[in-house]
Amino acid sequence: MPVRHQSDVSAFSEFVAARSASLFRTAYLVIGDHQLAQDLLQDSLVRTYVAWPRLRDPANAEAYTRRTIVRTAVSWRRRRSFHELAAAELPEGRAPDETTRVGARDELWSALRLLPPRQRATVVLRFCEDLSEAQTATLMDCSVGSVKKQTFLALGKLRDHLGADFVPPDQTTVTS
Repeated sequence: MPVRHQSDVSAFSEFVAARSASLFRTAYLVIGDHQLAQDLLQDSLVRTYVAWPRLRDPANAEAYTRRTIVRTAVSWRRRRSFHELAAAELPEGRAPDETTRVGARDELWSALRLLPPRQRATVVLRFCEDLSEAQTATLMDCSVGSVKKQTFLALGKLRDHLGADFVPPDQTTVTS
């Protein structure tokens, strides 16, 4: 690995400290497993560190890292040796007033895990990370039309799996 200037190391460290939680969230939502998400983020941050001097504007580091997360996750899913783990059961002892929201979130997560990798990545980037179609296309290295198609297909599959009466977790209300 090439010798780094202290300013590069400091800037990268600041980037990791500021953005790692958000990047981990993306990795987790894309790959579907906590430990694999940690590995995915670690691998993506290593690649970002190697590319850091080539990034003309360090502000592009987050987009570069997200793109690396998505590409690596899709690559891992394509490998024959990759086996997705079953969804974990909900932990015992949830507060009763959270039951509806947690149940809806778990149901949505189970449905999301059934999507093919590119469709899942599209849904995560568009709706969890709140990126535009153009930003998603850039991160996924595809056209805006492809993002629209993947989103359309993914949402259709989610609707089919969840049913018309499904209420998203952020829209559930708790009654006393």
